[in-house]
Parts: sequence; structure tokens; C-alpha cells
Amino acid sequence: MDHRTPNLIDPAAARRGFSWTAARDELTGLPDGGLNVAYEAVSRHAAGPRAHAEALRFVRADGRRHSVSYRQLDDRMRRFAARLRSIGVGKGDVVCTLLGRQPELYVAALGALARGAVFCPLFAALGPEPVEARLARGHARVLVTTERAYRTKVAPARERLPDLRHIVLVDDETSWSAFQADPSAGDEIEGTSADDPALLHFTSGTTGAAKGALHGHAVVIAHHTTGRWVLDLRPCDVFWCTADPGWVTGTCYGIIAPLVCGATLLVDEGGFEPRRWYSVLRDESVTVWYTAPTAIRMLMKAGPDLLPTGGFPKLRHVASVGEPLNAEAVQWGAEALGRPVHDTWWQTETGAICIANLPAEPLVPGSMGRPIPGIEAAIARREGAHLIIEDAPDSEGLLVLRAPWPSMFRTYVYDEARYRKCFADGWYITGDRARRDAEGRFWFVGRQDDLIKSSGHLIGPCEVERTLMAHPAVVDAGVIGKPDPVAGEIVKAFVELHAGVTPDESLRRDILAYARRRLGPAVAPKELKLTDALPRNRSGKILRRVLKAQEVEQGDVG
Repeated sequence: MDHRTPNLIDPAAARRGFSWTAARDELTGLPDGGLNVAYEAVSRHAAGPRAHAEALRFVRADGRRHSVSYRQLDDRMRRFAARLRSIGVGKGDVVCTLLGRQPELYVAALGALARGAVFCPLFAALGPEPVEARLARGHARVLVTTERAYRTKVAPARERLPDLRHIVLVDDETSWSAFQADPSAGDEIEGTSADDPALLHFTSGTTGAAKGALHGHAVVIAHHTTGRWVLDLRPCDVFWCTADPGWVTGTCYGIIAPLVCGATLLVDEGGFEPRRWYSVLRDESVTVWYTAPTAIRMLMKAGPDLLPTGGFPKLRHVASVGEPLNAEAVQWGAEALGRPVHDTWWQTETGAICIANLPAEPLVPGSMGRPIPGIEAAIARREGAHLIIEDAPDSEGLLVLRAPWPSMFRTYVYDEARYRKCFADGWYITGDRARRDAEGRFWFVGRQDDLIKSSGHLIGPCEVERTLMAHPAVVDAGVIGKPDPVAGEIVKAFVELHAGVTPDESLRRDILAYARRRLGPAVAPKELKLTDALPRNRSGKILRRVLKAQEVEQGDVG
């Protein structure tokens, strides 16, 4: 098969004949019939022809490289698991990490899963209060972190965390060495089942208090399937996921999916910088790249002069996640990278990619794509406690998924009532609004709680933002509803310009007029502000609530 032929040649046939039972049978499984994420991601490769293949490749901030084979990774995670056993940590106990992109994080994550414990990553840049809240809500028993992070973010709250029994400091030789014991101490993989808890992911909390979504070891089935069919991963690939390992994407697709597919996982310890990212793509011979729309737009803003001569000949597939991907970013990828960017959609709660622009299907820029094989998605509206499915093409409403599927979350920790509210009539209610076209593709409209109600119209901010970003001067946009005594709310937009574009009143009026022509006067922004930089959270999403707060504080009228 040609190396550019996608793994999934016939998506339509795959959708017709797919079963999650058959997908599970593609994995090895434990000898007793159980299922364990760490075994499928590492141990089965370590015992086979991929034993000495490169599992992890770390690119240090200074450019130095460090590689770990599948057999070496298997040995290290088993030793970590053995140490967990020796201190009484077992099935269901929560092991947290508060680390950046460093080797110890990957060993701890896989070692915890091998032991049958629940792995819970915490974003290293979180402040003391959200760290304490997550450790408390998750009843964390072990925390793996740095001495500085512990001293500044955990130690002051230690007496309020009675479940936290063990602290492992990776930059303390005695502390970390204890978890890398004698090789003979390597543990057997715990006999977990598909339903045993494996991952605890806290949402970012940008639309409310952070929720702890719990997933079972069955997630690995969906990670394997989507890794191959959505990201097109193969054992020969060098895969780079730019998501921070403290978030769900950085765990599911920044650790598990590439390893379970037998690829080489590239980890860049440096931060975002256009020249560095371009050099990593080229010099590390990255073949599959998974990143965020914000990162793509930041590269667009940096301009074409930084692109390396000769391009990226090894790059085969590029995909994005985290927020809607505008059509201009898709086209930029085709021109600048030599590959269009394929949007994917999923949530912390879904545990894996559910809707995507598959490599084997025609790419329609701006679309979320179609449901992957094994996922049934629909547009619905509420009628009391029930859902009415909208079958007509281009109907807009709630995006819902037929439950269950292997990576679906099992509960919100200690909030079962909130979990139950996410389901109705056998469907999971995502909280997103979308529309489905006549060809079965889905188009993101916005979060249900982000809708703007203006003069009787329901307006999705994402639709307005996409239109603004189609203007040649605009690289990114954020849209909010501004209180208005007559209309209830009016649409106000904040736009970030391409590098070298001069912000002035003439341009502001031109962008407003462009939006009115494209969207119509009922939907287009009534006010627009040019800004140097939009407020974003640590994962790159635009913080509309910050824009709203600034609006109230400054009394800005555009």
C-alpha cells in the first residue's frame, strides 16, 4: 500500500459494518481476558517486534534529544507500578501528576495505569487554589511533581488534603529513585477490566467549576480506533501532539493513542515559538501532527517568511482540536505546510474523537466532519424532559451522541446527579449546538450557554467569528453578547489582525461592512473593536467571559 493511502480506505463501508466488539478484538488483551491501557500502549509492543523501536523522543528546550524504546518504557513503568504497590496503592487509588513535558510524567502516567490506579493529570501552570480543588475532589493519594511546584502550590494546603499520603519529587534524586527501584522489582500488569476506572480528567472550568470526568480502561479501544482512522497513525510514524499533557488531549492523544498504534511519540519540551515549531516539524521528520486552531492561526499571523525552504516533505497528515477551525486555516495548511488541516471534535466527557474530517474522505473546510464509525450523532431539541431528533437537513439544535461507546465518561466524581443530567432518552447531550447538512457533515454553531439572544434571534458566536476570520486582515476573533435595553443583547466583536496590518477606523468599518454583507444585519456585529491580542486560557481557547468582564469594567462602546 502507498504510504499516503489512508488507513481507513472506505469509511462508508466501515460505518455500515462497524462494531466496538470487533474493535476490541484488534487489541491483545490481558491473558485473563481483561483490558489495561498501559499493557496495550506499551507492554504488547515491548514483547514483540517493536521492542527496540523508539517509543518516546524528547526534544529538550536546548535542542538535545533523548529517546526511550518500548522495552525501556515498559521496564520503567513496571518499576513505578511496583513502587506504588509497595506503598499500598492499588486499584482505584488516584495518582496525580503536576508536571510539564518531561520524561517522568510519561513513566508515572503509564506506571499508574499498569498498577490499576487512576491517572489524573493536572496542568502545571494552574495556581494553588485550582490545584488544591482538584486534589481534594479527586481524593488524590499520590502526587508526582517538582519541588518548586509542591512548595508553592501544594504544601500550604497539605493539612486540608488528608487523602494525599505520598509526594514524589522528580527533581529530588532520593524521592524519584525510590520509584525507579531495582529492575527485578518490575510488577506484572494489574488484571483490570474494561470497566475499571483508569483516567480522571478535570475540565478547564472556563464555563463554570471544573468537573472531574472518570473514564474506564475501555478508552484504549477508542484511542486505538481513532488513532488509526482519524489521525492515520502507523508504526513507522513520528507523531507530534502539541497539547499540554495536563489536559485531556495531551493524555489521550499525547500519550495513549500514538503508543497503542506503535508510533514514535515526539515530545517537545519548549514552548510555542514559530521558528522552533517549524524546525521541529522539519528536523524531527514529523509525519503526523495534531495541534490546536489557535496555534495554526498564530503561525498564520507570524507570516510566510519564517517557513523553511523546502517545506515539510515527511509531513503526511495534519489535524486540529479544541475549538472550531476556520476555512482559512485549512487552506493555509495546504499552502504553507503542504497538507490541509483536518478538524476533529470531541470533549473531555467523550474521552476520544467522535466527529472528524477523516483522511479518507473529501475535506470540506469549516466543517466538523462526520461521526467516526461506531458513533451515532444527531441534532435534537428539548421538549420537557425528552429529546426530539431533528432529521431535516440543515436543522440547527443540540448536538447529541447515542450512548454508550467505549471512551464515554462513567461519571463526574462525587456528582452523580450532574452526570445523569447529561443524558436523555439514551442520548448524551454534549451542550454544543450544531447543524447537520444534507451530506451528513456537522457544523459547529456554539456552546448552548454561549448563545447570544438579540431581538428575538439566537446567534452562535462561532458563526460570526468564522465570518470575521474570512476577512483578509483578520487572523482571529472573539464575539460576545453585550447587554442592550432594546434588543436584549447586541453582538460585539473583538478582532486580532495579521502581522503588519495597520489598525485604523477605516479598517474597522470595512470589517463591519464585510460581516454585514456575509451575515445579514440581524446577525452581524453591531460593534467591533480591534485588539492586539485576545484573552485566552492556557490551552489557547478564547475567553469570552473575560471579554464580557472587560466590557463591563471599561464601559467600552466600540
